Amino acid sequence: MSADLCGSAHRRHRWAARAALAAAALAVLLPAGYGGAEGILTAVAGLAGAVVTAAAVWWTLSRRGLARVAAAALALAAPAALIALFVFTFQWTLVLSLALWALAVGAGRYALRKDGERNHRMKERRTAPPVRPFLIMNPRSGGGKVERLGLRGKAEELGARVILLGSEEQQDVAALARAAVADGADLLGVAGGDGTQALVAAVAAEHGIPFLVIPSGTRNHFAMDLGLDRDDPASCLDALVDGVEIRVDLGFAADHPFVNNASFGTYAAVIQNPAYRGGKVTTAFGMLPDLLSRRLGPRLTARAKGITLSSPQAVLVSNNPYGTGDPLALGRRERLDSGRLGILGVTVDSATEAAALLLDPQPRGVALRTARRVLVDSDSEVIDVGIDGEALRLPTPVLCRIAPRALRVRVPRNRPGVPPAQPRLDWRRLRQLAATVGRAAAPHHRAPS
Repeated sequence: MSADLCGSAHRRHRWAARAALAAAALAVLLPAGYGGAEGILTAVAGLAGAVVTAAAVWWTLSRRGLARVAAAALALAAPAALIALFVFTFQWTLVLSLALWALAVGAGRYALRKDGERNHRMKERRTAPPVRPFLIMNPRSGGGKVERLGLRGKAEELGARVILLGSEEQQDVAALARAAVADGADLLGVAGGDGTQALVAAVAAEHGIPFLVIPSGTRNHFAMDLGLDRDDPASCLDALVDGVEIRVDLGFAADHPFVNNASFGTYAAVIQNPAYRGGKVTTAFGMLPDLLSRRLGPRLTARAKGITLSSPQAVLVSNNPYGTGDPLALGRRERLDSGRLGILGVTVDSATEAAALLLDPQPRGVALRTARRVLVDSDSEVIDVGIDGEALRLPTPVLCRIAPRALRVRVPRNRPGVPPAQPRLDWRRLRQLAATVGRAAAPHHRAPS
C-alpha cells in the first residue's frame, strides 16, 4: 500500500473512531436530555436492573424450592419492568438511541479493522476424486435427516459405499472405519453428530486419507466452522466429485479424539447422568445447585505452559480457540489450523460474580488462554469428560493435546464459507485512535501556555 493510500486509510479509521464515540455519547445523552433528571435516574435503574437480572439468574440455577421459584420470577420480571420503564420514559428517543448505538458499534468496528486484513482462509488443494469412498451414516442423528433427505441413495449414486449404523448404542464406528480402510477405502466420511465425526476422523488421520463431513446431526459445529452448508447436508456430497482438500487440526483428550471440544466440570457431570438424554432441562436444573455450590463434583485444576487455573467450576478445551470479539459469533472458530488449543475456565461463586460476567468486559471469573497442551487434574481418580457432547469417564490427570493439520478434510469447492470475524469493540483503543488525529494534525512546536 502506498504512503498516500496508507494515510487515507488511517484518516478513515480515525474519523470512524470519532463517529463511533460521538454516536455512543449521543446515545447516552439523548435519553438523559429528553428526560432530564428522570432520564438519568431511569438509566441508572437500567444498570441496576441488569445487575438484578444477572443475580436472579444465578439464584435460579443455584437454589432449590421456593427460593428458585422466586428467583426465576425475578429474572423474568426485572427485564420486563425495565423495558416498560424505558418505553414509557423515553418513547421515541429510545428508538433513536438504539439506532445511535448500532451506528457506534458499526463505526467502531470499522475503525478497529485493519485495511487489507482478511478473514483467515484455510489453504485449499485440488486433488483427484476418491475411487472407493466409504461413508458411515447414523439414521437416528438429527431427527432422522439421513432418511428424510435421502442421503444414502444420493451417496451411492456418486459411487460411495454406505453403512447405516444399527440400533446398538455402543456400536464401534472406529472399528468399522478401520475395516473399510483395510478393504481399500480411500476416503472416510460420516453423516452424523460431532462425536461420531471425531471417532472416524481420527482413523482417517491415522491412515492419511481424506475425511468427508456430512452435517446430519443436531448442531454440527464442526461443519459450521468448516464453512459447510448445514441447512443442505446433501450438498456436502458434491465433494465426492468436485471437491478440494483442506488441512485442519485434531484434538485429543488422553487418547480420545475431538473435532470441537472436551469439557470438564459442570457440563461434563450433567451429561453423565443417565436421565439427561430423556430430560435435559430437568436433569440439569436438578444437578446445578449442588454443582455450582461445589457440594457435588471434583475440584479441578488446569495447567498449561505458564498457566494454572485453580478450582474452576468448568473448563472447556477446544480444538482451536472460539471467537470472543463478536457476541453473534460466540461458539464459532475463525480457523481450525492454528495448531493451538483454546482454554476457557469459568469460576462463579456468587450473584455478584454472576453479574460481573454480564457487565464487565473482562470478568475475573472467566479465563481465556491458548496452548498446545493442557493437563486437567482433579482431586478424584476418575473425572467426568464431555468429548464433542459424548459422556466419558477418564482416569486423572487428563492430557489434552492438539495434532496440527493432522486431518485432511475434503469439502465441496462451492460452499458458503466461514463468515469474517469482527474485531473486538475496544472503547479505550477507539479513544486513543480518535485522539491521535488532533496530535498528528497539530504543529510540532509547543504552544504558549
